[in-house]
Amino acid sequence: MTLPARYYTDPEIFRKELERFYFNRWICAGRSSAIPNPGDYFLCELANESVIVTRDNAGDIRAFYNVCRHRGSRMCEEQEGSLPGKRITCPYHAWSYGLDGALIGAPHAERPGFSRADYPLKPVRAEHWEGNVFLHFGTPTETVAELLARVATKFANWRMSDLKMHRRIVYDVKANWKLIVLNYNECLHCPFVHPELNPLTDYLGADNEEPNSTYIGGVMFLRNGAETMSFGGSRSGRAFLPGLTEEQRTWAGFYAIYPNLLLAPHPDYLLTHTLWPKAADRTEIVCELHFPPEEMAKPKFYADDAGNFWDLINRQDWHIAELSQAGISSRAYVPGPYTKREELLRAFDQDVLAIDGE
Repeated sequence: MTLPARYYTDPEIFRKELERFYFNRWICAGRSSAIPNPGDYFLCELANESVIVTRDNAGDIRAFYNVCRHRGSRMCEEQEGSLPGKRITCPYHAWSYGLDGALIGAPHAERPGFSRADYPLKPVRAEHWEGNVFLHFGTPTETVAELLARVATKFANWRMSDLKMHRRIVYDVKANWKLIVLNYNECLHCPFVHPELNPLTDYLGADNEEPNSTYIGGVMFLRNGAETMSFGGSRSGRAFLPGLTEEQRTWAGFYAIYPNLLLAPHPDYLLTHTLWPKAADRTEIVCELHFPPEEMAKPKFYADDAGNFWDLINRQDWHIAELSQAGISSRAYVPGPYTKREELLRAFDQDVLAIDGE
């Protein structure tokens, strides 16, 4: 049976899920290609927390709470950019920190017993995996590489670390984040919701992996002569990703990596979504399309057929998720039965219940 309504509407359950799913697991913060040089940064914002994700002088990815150690002010305000002088400087009283988080400057703070070494920025654990930056606010028991070793092996030929972002679309969806995960992991709705997508794949032909507590998903094979997922199924002159086998050129993967990365490798590009819960009934979703940089450098490179296609498919999905949220919020809603083809959804619900202690 589907979950009771409170799992999609109750602010207290939402708060607990943020702690258990997001603050106590590895979450995907974004792509490492967004910070190519030392001092480049972007902000990862979750609930009331803001984290500065940057690259230090050695080229390593570092993450720090966006909180000055003087009087607690937020320091970086812009969502992304490059830190002036490769320093993180508080706009309030000009305390400044190096890219390693060490306190460098503290105007007027010098007094007996004061040591700058006692006031570094509070770090957040950061790891790099296949071109993605993952953060952990707690104490992880496994590395991201250990958790996602099977996924990395499966998609090694995609060389995801080498791909660069071509387009980003941000959506504000009036639905619980779990409804987005559920919708992503079934295609029974495709004939009714996605008339442009359904001809490209067999909605009953998904090859799903055995569910586990780290991710769920599988692959869908292209049909009717489609070469990729785009308007008309054409690659529009784009080459297949280098390294793919003949079989890998005939399908697309769809994996939900808990809690917030939806990973979809295609024959000629990588599609990602990251989910950022804002309230029990609201989720911000960041969709990005990634291509090989050498492909994007070609004079006649064109990708709007794929970008606009997924913008349409996304909006169709978000609309149906919002309808689900509205219906579940009704006093008339009671849990309904899953079909045999919705085993991934049931597996996700079981993880939700296990984390909630039920």
